[in-house]
Amino acid sequence: MSARTAFVYTDSYFEYDYGPDHPLRVERLRLTHDLIRAYGLLDLPDMTYHQTEPATQEQVLSHHRPEYVDVLKKCGHGRCPVEEAVAFGIGPGDNPVFNGLWEWSLLTTGASIMCGRLVAEGRADIAFNMAGGLHHAMAGRAAGFCYVNDAVIVIKDLVSRGLRVAYVDIDAHHGDGVQAAFYDTDEVLTVSLHQHGRTLFPGTGFVFETGRGRGQGYSANAPLMPGTDDELFLTAFKGLVPDLLAAFRPDILVTQLGVDTFRTDPLTNLCLTNNGFLEAVRTFKGLGLPWVALGGGGYHLVNVARAWTLAWAVMNGEDPPDKMPDSFIQTIRPLGYREELLRDDPLTMQGAHRAEAAGVVREVVETLRRTILPVVAHDRGRT
Repeated sequence: MSARTAFVYTDSYFEYDYGPDHPLRVERLRLTHDLIRAYGLLDLPDMTYHQTEPATQEQVLSHHRPEYVDVLKKCGHGRCPVEEAVAFGIGPGDNPVFNGLWEWSLLTTGASIMCGRLVAEGRADIAFNMAGGLHHAMAGRAAGFCYVNDAVIVIKDLVSRGLRVAYVDIDAHHGDGVQAAFYDTDEVLTVSLHQHGRTLFPGTGFVFETGRGRGQGYSANAPLMPGTDDELFLTAFKGLVPDLLAAFRPDILVTQLGVDTFRTDPLTNLCLTNNGFLEAVRTFKGLGLPWVALGGGGYHLVNVARAWTLAWAVMNGEDPPDKMPDSFIQTIRPLGYREELLRDDPLTMQGAHRAEAAGVVREVVETLRRTILPVVAHDRGRT
């Protein structure tokens, strides 16, 4: 299926750094860009390449509180008292203070806004910002490595254009910041498949979190247990996502394509390979919806590069060779990585954890199909 695609990126990302010991390494974006380029996937006839334009403060304020934005700006310039920063979730640990924090956030958010507008204005069918998907930031607080919630801001921009938006998040961590922003509206459907909140940050995303007021029935959460592999993930994904989207009938799809779901990710406990991830991306593409694709988590650098390269290939209807280009292999060798193949070997987990995970998947799919799907379908039947 051919599509006009847009890739939004800038080398300016690498002027910023969370710190040498922080799990979120900005370097992963460079590696992904290098691998995509090495495969020749930035020179395709139906794609356009766009340099990231930073968001404006006004755009950030469409979601974030003025007092929080003031703190972000002061922190980024080294002028925020520690006690003031900590009150907004910023400080040692997940959300460190670093030089240019504000400018970094404007870049990642601006790229997502650009993607949204390219698609909404009909200049692209699919647009990809791999630096985006920072889904934990709340209106007035940093969380989970995220300072500005680009996903919320681009969705709000799309809604302001009169568009009905579906957001699907396949990161290992629950998309709590996005859910919170749209918890009381039926204009946005949020769907999150993630590691169970009893076992992973942010400790939310349970099946009973279904929305409030007008939004009741428009938040769908599929918590997955440690041990969930490709087969089980796809059972949940295919048992829920296509039918929910068909019932909701969005004008535009926004996805968060976090790849910290993989077995070798250092921060999580799911057991996917990039085969399961790839099948989910193929499903998104096959829906034929205008599509804004955002990045997300992923803390094994080469996993990130391989997975998002595969995602970009699918978006463009390409099937790159499995042997990665020698130039990229030579780049990752000094970093301690020995991978040479683009695709992982398929893997099915065994044992008690897998059996528990399978039971949870069955229960989650049954529950959401019984509770969420009828609400969304009934709503569209009235309009």
